[in-house]
Amino acid sequence: MYAVLVTGGKQYRVMKGETIRVELLDVEAGKEIKFEQILMLGDGEGVKLGDALKGATVSATVKGHGRADKVRIVKFRRRKHHRKQMGHRQHYTEIEITGIAGGDSK
Repeated sequence: MYAVLVTGGKQYRVMKGETIRVELLDVEAGKEIKFEQILMLGDGEGVKLGDALKGATVSATVKGHGRADKVRIVKFRRRKHHRKQMGHRQHYTEIEITGIAGGDSK
């Protein structure tokens, strides 16, 4: 069984037991978190969408927090004596999916 959930403005396709990195969440490491904004549930027979997902949740355990590798931004204009360098390290939360609970079954 898999689910498509939304967190931090991004969509993730997850399965039980997977470890993923999502945008920074304000939850301590080791705590349980539930995601209630589920877009789709799927299993071997088919998928559930829309009203069939009322009450569907994905539970996960927070494994830790960190910062991703640095992304370098370089702006350069030839023949203008113009060069600008910047960098960015995105914060993330690493979670492990512990369960997927289906919504209403009609």
